[in-house]
Amino acid sequence: MTTADRFDLTGKVALITGAAGGIGRVTAARLAREGASVVVTDIDERGCKDLADELAALGHRALGVALDVTEGDSVGAAIASAESVFGPVDLLVNNAIVACPIPPKLHEAPANLWDTDLDVIVKGGVHCCQAVLPSMMERRTGVIVNIVSVNAFAFYGHPSYSAAKAALVSFTRSLAVEYGPYGIRANAVNPGTIRTAAWAEQEAKDSAVFDALTQWYPLGRVGDPDDVAAAVCFLASGSAAWITGSVLTVDGGLTAGNSVMARSVEGS
Repeated sequence: MTTADRFDLTGKVALITGAAGGIGRVTAARLAREGASVVVTDIDERGCKDLADELAALGHRALGVALDVTEGDSVGAAIASAESVFGPVDLLVNNAIVACPIPPKLHEAPANLWDTDLDVIVKGGVHCCQAVLPSMMERRTGVIVNIVSVNAFAFYGHPSYSAAKAALVSFTRSLAVEYGPYGIRANAVNPGTIRTAAWAEQEAKDSAVFDALTQWYPLGRVGDPDDVAAAVCFLASGSAAWITGSVLTVDGGLTAGNSVMARSVEGS
């Protein structure tokens, strides 16, 4: 990481949901390196506390807190823990999901799959925002970054996940408009395929799955969690001070067009 890649978040308090693995884990570590005090939250209590210990051992200010985003009491307790150690939350990153790498087809999906995706992604994001907004409003400053997905804008499989992420996009815009007058910014990061442990089941069935996916990406690779973490840090920083209600797409060009189809049409 070069000096040009840095976003100074010194003195900020950042709370990340779903931070025990994948995108959340790398984002928490990147925020810590940028100077933020990080509150690592996840339903996996051991995982988030282990990460916080790792970051603390590197000299960063980090706290691991168990959090079930679907439970209002759990969210409230996590925010209270964060505030008691570091002070009010300046940055909320709503990242929690329930991984389902090989979802069933719509007509075969159990009702609880839809309930879970909507509860964790949408209602979980709402619960966390409701918990941090009063303090942000009082201080007239704050940043919310919601991690959405290209699935919110086109069908790439997994209808319930896609619908939940689309709702989170709409929610992001609502936050930006309603709370902008209080100095609060709300944006979304929109990743394409990111190489994380959530793909383990699918990769076990097909070790070449990522190689196959690269043909759809103009930049010739799938994403890494670092790609998303850098986008979060940018949106959290003063460099994005006049950006709100936006969706920052981090997808290697996937949604810009279909390169495989283009080559077919061109006969190449």
